[in-house]
Amino acid sequence: MANTITFFRIVAGIVLLFCPVFSPAFTVFYIAAGLSDMLDGFVARKTDTVSILGARLDTIADFVLVVICLIKLIPVLRIPAWLYIWIGIIAFIKVVNIISGFVVQKRFVAVHSVMNKVTGVLLFLLPLTIPAAPLKYAAVIVCTAATFAAIQEGHFIRTGRE
Repeated sequence: MANTITFFRIVAGIVLLFCPVFSPAFTVFYIAAGLSDMLDGFVARKTDTVSILGARLDTIADFVLVVICLIKLIPVLRIPAWLYIWIGIIAFIKVVNIISGFVVQKRFVAVHSVMNKVTGVLLFLLPLTIPAAPLKYAAVIVCTAATFAAIQEGHFIRTGRE
């Protein structure tokens, strides 16, 4: 059941390719994909069907949804240069965290902190706010949370508190 929900996210992401950005159809499929992302892991844990296949399928579904959203959103957004720089800094911190995990713990470390989850929710909500609020204001909120989460994640990795 959980893998079916995850597979639905892949299909919903592909459907987004054919929906005009910010249209009602885009919004419905985007929200459905986001909800399926929250639901599949919950269902897998509750039904004791957590699996390596499910985890990989979840990663693939996340990747498909993110890439399709970037393909759809970047061309219609006016993203200021300072925001690209900030996103680059966050990405750099995340790469340092990945390398630190391998150096300190000799393995890939995925930190599921509260701040990482808050950042994920804010990032998910960001496209839904764009028609109502300027990107630069919403992006400051998301990037502030993401910066804090990335720094905290690095601290947790280096101190062994995952």
